[in-house]
Amino acid sequence: MRTSLTIVLSLLLSVAVIAQDEARYEELIKTAFALYEQKDYKGSAVTYSKAFEAIGWKGYQGDRYNAACSWALAGVADSAFFQLKRIADKMNYTNLGHISTDSDLNSLHTDKRWDEVIGLIKANKDRAEANYDRPLVALLDSIHNEDQGLRHQIDEVEAKYGGDSDEMQELWRNMARKDSMNLIVVERILNERGWLGPDVVGPTGNSTLFLVIQHADLATQEKYLPMMREAVTNGKANGSDLALLEDRVLMRNGKRQLYGSQIGRDPKTGEFYLSPVEDPDQLDVRRASMGLGPIADYLGNWDMKWDVETYKKELPALEERIKAARQ
Repeated sequence: MRTSLTIVLSLLLSVAVIAQDEARYEELIKTAFALYEQKDYKGSAVTYSKAFEAIGWKGYQGDRYNAACSWALAGVADSAFFQLKRIADKMNYTNLGHISTDSDLNSLHTDKRWDEVIGLIKANKDRAEANYDRPLVALLDSIHNEDQGLRHQIDEVEAKYGGDSDEMQELWRNMARKDSMNLIVVERILNERGWLGPDVVGPTGNSTLFLVIQHADLATQEKYLPMMREAVTNGKANGSDLALLEDRVLMRNGKRQLYGSQIGRDPKTGEFYLSPVEDPDQLDVRRASMGLGPIADYLGNWDMKWDVETYKKELPALEERIKAARQ
């Protein structure tokens, strides 16, 4: 019989190996997508296969879908259909609208296997939507379009007219009005029916519940934060969305965020920065626990680099600047 110490060491080794495999997987997935963007479709497809091999020929649904696109664009229909059948038959892929209109897969449409794949996905979609509250799905989808439609105008209006322009101020006022109206609807839903999962209101409707609360005042966020925590525990909300709400509540209370979701911008220089984070050394561990990717990848969206030691060293000065700006 193995000793307890031997068992513990064996488990630790297994965890380390899994972590290495996952890191290798993520690295290969990034490379595969980069090759796709460079239009090296065969190289992209082969690299996706290497990524799946790195974790025992497993793979996430979205990555397998992207692999299918690369194989299709490379003219290798058999491999493309293998990936599509895998996500349709084994992973319950349901996005019929997307796959039906994705031009990357146009070369597959005349193949008899295409109708088979579409049939599987339609059946998945019908099962997933069997318990949908259709009127509520439509209502929340409409709110989602309003919420995101206005916010998608921010960069364009700011670039064209300036951050302090009348046009920008009018956009902020329109967002505030819409947010207030949407909050009335969402609060009624939450108060009467609780936090509804995607099985009832669909993934977009489920996301809308979060977005409207995320854009509400602090008192409202604090009121529904416990409900959202319970919803995540019960599989009715996304951990990644909860992380954003947790961070926003903490920061509005003058505390450091936990998951690094909140980005600030220096009003004088216009430069972006990662708002103060508690225990930066463990940031990626916490992010992973909520379904978020590495902080370095996230900051790349704002052309920022991540160096934890530099961040820790500069954090006190950053907090002083933020404090001074609020006074």
